[in-house]
Amino acid sequence: MTMDLAKIDAVIEKHRYEDRWLVGILQDIQREANYLPQECLEYVAERLGISESRVYGVATFYKAFSLTPRGKHVVQVCLGTACHVRGGQHVLARCEKQLGIRSGETTEDLEYTLQRVNCLGACALGPIMVVDGVYHGKVTPRKASAILQGR
Repeated sequence: MTMDLAKIDAVIEKHRYEDRWLVGILQDIQREANYLPQECLEYVAERLGISESRVYGVATFYKAFSLTPRGKHVVQVCLGTACHVRGGQHVLARCEKQLGIRSGETTEDLEYTLQRVNCLGACALGPIMVVDGVYHGKVTPRKASAILQGR
């Protein structure tokens, strides 16, 4: 298990053992472990007295949660209509080549996770690339390389 049970208990206690705070509990666990390990989800279900399927349902419904280990740096490239028309697919291709992974994968050293997203809500600045929550607009493949090298 990536996280010890005492830390999970502390998170659950912080949320007063109330299952209505399940999203917040999972967010706190993911913040600590960088993903949601299966053992943690099972333990949360047990401690809250709810079904594992309910916990998994929440963990898989929200895109913000990951059931697999994620990299230290999360790179998102938008391929929504505006970004695609402006060359977002070329930005993604450069990121895949430079990182040596495909969209949806994480580097072996757990440094980077690359994600293709459908919209980041900044269409006028497309193509958009977000690294660790920082938006970069009007990204070209060359600019994408520079952004990744700056990490």
